[in-house]
Amino acid sequence: MTDYSARRTTMVDTQVRTADVTKFPIIEAMLSVPREAFVPRAKREMAYVGENLPFDTDRVLLDPRTFAKMLDALNIQSDDLVLDIGSGLGYSAAVIARMAEAVVAVEDDEDRVSEAQSILAEHDADNVIMHFGPLQEGAAEHGPYDVICIQGAVDFVPEAVLDQLKEGGRIAVLFSEERLGVVRIGYRIDGEMSWRFLFNAGAPVLPGFKKHFAFAL
Repeated sequence: MTDYSARRTTMVDTQVRTADVTKFPIIEAMLSVPREAFVPRAKREMAYVGENLPFDTDRVLLDPRTFAKMLDALNIQSDDLVLDIGSGLGYSAAVIARMAEAVVAVEDDEDRVSEAQSILAEHDADNVIMHFGPLQEGAAEHGPYDVICIQGAVDFVPEAVLDQLKEGGRIAVLFSEERLGVVRIGYRIDGEMSWRFLFNAGAPVLPGFKKHFAFAL
């Protein structure tokens, strides 16, 4: 029988702490949330590998290092309202929920939303709202948000999403830039976005966040 608890501890010790992520709320959340419960059953043995875990076409569960470093930069507080875009079966939302006041998790597949709701309920993540809709539209009716986290790469961030960030709020984004992705944190200051480089990482570009190029004759 697989000892997932031991694998979870190893993940935190070898993938999270070694990435200079040491904030107690992040460590506690990633040690507590059973990552294997939030992936398709056939993928459970791969739940703690140190790389992105595919769960659908062009969709992945971000590798623990990337996710943890994004959380570290976002510095989520207990009174924050967080928008989690592309949360899959709810792992990222469940982790964030242990640090924030509430999480609105957006998914664009009704079956996935229903399954995520069931899994989250089983694991007492009762401060998470699963929202069905296009990822690139966010969930304006529940905002504005103190924090936005996007669980995949993007070519750009739509204004519709940025407009849901509160003044003084922050957003973590993995931008797809040629072969090497770049994670940046953005702050809304005086109504404008200010971006800062964090680290390099990679992931597929999420649906709705791809640039479409037109060919001119």
